[in-house]
Amino acid sequence: MRVIGYLADEPAARTFADYLYVQGIESQVESHMPEGWAVWVSEEDKLEQAASLLEVFLRNPAHPKYLAEGKGAAALREKQQRGEATYRKKLHDRRHLFRPLRDYGFGPLTFALIAISVIVALYSKMGSATEPIMRLFMTDFMVEGSFMGWHPGLPEIRHGELWRLITPIFIHFGVMHILFNMLWLRDLGSMIEARQSTGRLALLVVVIGVCSNLAQYYYSGPVFGGMSGVVYGLLGYIWIRGKFDPGSGLYLHPQTVIMMLIWFVACFTPLVPHVANTVHAVGLVIGIVWGYLSSLRYR
Repeated sequence: MRVIGYLADEPAARTFADYLYVQGIESQVESHMPEGWAVWVSEEDKLEQAASLLEVFLRNPAHPKYLAEGKGAAALREKQQRGEATYRKKLHDRRHLFRPLRDYGFGPLTFALIAISVIVALYSKMGSATEPIMRLFMTDFMVEGSFMGWHPGLPEIRHGELWRLITPIFIHFGVMHILFNMLWLRDLGSMIEARQSTGRLALLVVVIGVCSNLAQYYYSGPVFGGMSGVVYGLLGYIWIRGKFDPGSGLYLHPQTVIMMLIWFVACFTPLVPHVANTVHAVGLVIGIVWGYLSSLRYR
């Protein structure tokens, strides 16, 4: 789903959306001040056609044909709704399962990631009981007094336990640790799912999670966990993609970016001890680079 342009007022935007619908192009309109009313087109392969129609519409939005087509759109929608009535009775609307938190709602993959993290946190007593979740760490480790040891070279992963590359993201140490990570994941993950796709979010989470986990392991060992590397990666991706490709619909308020970057720096100081800063840094860099490279296609 992408923005193809903006119209000054809502009536014109609604009229044009109806016109697109009659042409077989699904679209949505949304207030996006100060630019005006944004026109979103759902299907990527119809973006060029829709943009051309918008260009013609802007030359003469009061042309009678647009109002006439709008009446036809109402009839088509009514017919489609009647045809889908039986189907809708058999399925739960997603809104009953995922209550909207913002205008883009609550993404299903985001919900699943949060649910898994909460279950792991409860099962491990907020990370204080490591034995029950040992197979979620990058590798097994032993603690005897002040001594901690593990076998180097990730032997479990080399012998097929590949899930360990990603599962440290579900381990959290303390209530505040999981609370802040889940709040950020809820908003950033849901935005990507709504504006792009669940598949895109899944790819981002896996790549950022695996790369940041490996970096942290080789820097400090296996005793770490948390979704914060992924969160910083999503932050960097949304920030840069929205900056260079406004039509993507991804957007972060500048104050949000500043606040997160201040916290990023603070975690490197003694004021915030015992933080896996390597996952933060690697996640943020991957997200920024990914956001920039993915924007080149639309610039």
